Amino acid sequence: MATVLIYRRFPRLSRVTPFSTTAKYKAKSGSSKSKQKKEENPETANTRTESVATIQLLNPLDYRVLYNPSAYAKSRGASQQHAARSSGQALGDTFTSPGTAQLQHMFSTASPQALPPLGNAPPKPESKPLLEPTTSASLSGAQTKEEVEKEKREMHDSKEDPRVFQKGRPEYRSLSYDKSEPVETLPLEEGDSILRSVADCKGSHSPGTIVDYFRKLSRLPVEQHMALVSEPRFNTLCRCAVRNLGLFSTSDLIDVLKACVRLVLPPTHPLLNACEKEFCRRVWDMNLDQLLLVADCWRCLERSVPSYLSILFSYANMNWKDLTLAQFVQLLYIIGEGRRSPADLTQKIESMILKYLDSFTLEEVGAICLGLFKSLSGISDHVMRKIADRVSLQIEDMSTYALVNVLKVLRYTRMDHLPLLKELVKVIPARIPATNIQGIMHIALTFSSLHYFDEGIMAAIATSLPSRVTYCRSKDAAKFLWSFGCLDYEPPNEEEFYSSLIEQMHRKLHEFGKFPEHLLTGLLGLAFVKRFPEELIDYALRDEFVQKTRDSKYELRKDLFTLSKSVEIECPSYQGSRLPPLLSQEMTEMVLNFAEQEIYVRHEIVAATSLLESMLGGPEYVKNHMILPHTRSSDLEVHLAMDGHPIPFNFKDPVGDRKLKDIGVSLTDDLLSQLIKGRSSSHSPVEVENEARPRRQKWRDEAQTPHVGDRAVLSGGTLITDARLQVEPKSGHCLETPLSLTLNHQPREVKLALQVSNRNHYCYSSKRLLGLHRLKRRQLQQLGYVVVELPFWEWFPLLKRTRLEKLSYLHYKVFDPALLSRAG
Repeated sequence: MATVLIYRRFPRLSRVTPFSTTAKYKAKSGSSKSKQKKEENPETANTRTESVATIQLLNPLDYRVLYNPSAYAKSRGASQQHAARSSGQALGDTFTSPGTAQLQHMFSTASPQALPPLGNAPPKPESKPLLEPTTSASLSGAQTKEEVEKEKREMHDSKEDPRVFQKGRPEYRSLSYDKSEPVETLPLEEGDSILRSVADCKGSHSPGTIVDYFRKLSRLPVEQHMALVSEPRFNTLCRCAVRNLGLFSTSDLIDVLKACVRLVLPPTHPLLNACEKEFCRRVWDMNLDQLLLVADCWRCLERSVPSYLSILFSYANMNWKDLTLAQFVQLLYIIGEGRRSPADLTQKIESMILKYLDSFTLEEVGAICLGLFKSLSGISDHVMRKIADRVSLQIEDMSTYALVNVLKVLRYTRMDHLPLLKELVKVIPARIPATNIQGIMHIALTFSSLHYFDEGIMAAIATSLPSRVTYCRSKDAAKFLWSFGCLDYEPPNEEEFYSSLIEQMHRKLHEFGKFPEHLLTGLLGLAFVKRFPEELIDYALRDEFVQKTRDSKYELRKDLFTLSKSVEIECPSYQGSRLPPLLSQEMTEMVLNFAEQEIYVRHEIVAATSLLESMLGGPEYVKNHMILPHTRSSDLEVHLAMDGHPIPFNFKDPVGDRKLKDIGVSLTDDLLSQLIKGRSSSHSPVEVENEARPRRQKWRDEAQTPHVGDRAVLSGGTLITDARLQVEPKSGHCLETPLSLTLNHQPREVKLALQVSNRNHYCYSSKRLLGLHRLKRRQLQQLGYVVVELPFWEWFPLLKRTRLEKLSYLHYKVFDPALLSRAG
């Protein structure tokens, strides 16, 4: 049995509505093979029909995805290094467990590339040569040259790529481990001789001899390193080194560490534990070049050494004025790879960036930005602008990798550097086809985070993505969906673009348990553009997944809240999981509490509320609140009768709960007749501001006469009661339209939702709404509200003008005849 998911586009409901069907597949000749190919290459399942339907197999039992970072490595050595590291824990055990070492050795000798046993028996003349010739894996006949190039383009080595800047200056040779440095290969016979010597002497060698052995053994052919590291005799040499570390000179100790890098010792190896302690002890006797070189070796070994780095940073802080340009860049690289920023170095880092800014190579600029980004170092706007100024002038000469690193820190600092953004618009689209998926993701995310929309860049990304979508990690797919949704952009190939990413989200479903934030990021991006893949939504709202969001280091409840309420409004036929009512209520209270403290009190909103109350007749005619708390922004709600008169509705205490004795009015037959028949007093309610009369005399005259049936007044204008009773929606059903009880027939009304917007609601320097605010307006309309904009480019300048001008503007907005015709 297989589940089939069909996405079809329906107007006015959701951009994507799935139907689940179950079908039995009858066995045919070769059907299993064809099925497997379709699952592995889902984009081939896309069909161009009139309804643009995509059929996707969900949860195929035989589908497996293995996460293997070494797949992004650009060199064979990097792949072997990862392979060796993957057995690191077992290798650490072999240091104390000879039985495990022998077992590991048995497996390694099964490979023709493995180092054969060297000391168990004397070699026989007829035995095979120690070094078997290695043959490169030939390309599959079905793999074309274009596919090979595509694979190569998508490769990303997260360890080697950030080190490219080190090739730009000879000074880095003394500060970093150079993997490309030519080394004379040691013959296997000599390696065999060294290991026999270790076994014969039982580790009683001099410190100089031990160091020399490490230097030589690290020069064995790369394909022999894994077997060597699992050799019991090599472990004997390591134990001997640990006992003698204190007798090594600093340069010898560094040579042993470099040999460990070449041999790809696992980060938890006991020899490395001992080396780290010894280096921490010697820090103050070493020079800065040596300290940086050792830190670089730790990075190559992927070993976390917080104690060593802390001492290194203290040393650098004390000798800051003596740092050369290369030492500074290498230090910032180490800071970034260590993912921590020393607070006491922040100002010094900025001053050093400004000092050397014109002398840095473009790759060094990229390395500096990556270091700042990875370490989450705070950087001032002044320094960021200086960096952006430099890059914008030489952007054509900058590699895409370095440029993407600049964009990362630009995004982190929220820097809207217009000259750089304009230059990016010129060069980025042409570079998209040659940029790997992760780089493209960071480009898209930068532009969406800065709210800067350029159709040329976004269209280039959308065109390139579908054929490469299988290279997306869960994070990449989610960020693409968020970026396009945030900018409210649907590209020309929107169906192909979105269906391919939704399919990739399904493939990566197993990753969302570990990274729940990525699933919610992607689903919100889809919701912004009115697309709701129901099976993914059902998974996200299940209790098990909700619990995983609670355990996340990120605050994800607000995203769950926004997603859940959006589904309630826009997908009424949805039958899947729902957010627990208690969590929904908790989030509503949290958002409203925040709004009372941070949003309702903003000057532009307070001013609009006060003026509307004045214009319409009092606070009961205006409500400053969040109609949709899940959209996280406020509304000014106003009700109008169909003839344009305002209707009071905002009463703090429901009228039905009031006691007549509190009002101080006797319920006479005459008053009861007025309430039932709808007759009003000849007296006016609260008068409209006198200063609004010259411009809106006609409206004032109409407003002097209360609408029949709306309210009853006493002489003097005191409000007795309102014929419309506002009833609170039931708990857990926040999306129901509030009911109204009336003493007489209720006239039709128009509910206005006035939006006092600001710059953060729109794309940069444009009138293009961002995705979240587009979603909010769409949902308000679906709930029967008429959305009225008070755009910041009109309202903010008016705040400095006269009260009369502000009232005139608000009157124009609220009593626009087009609003009533739209509602009708």
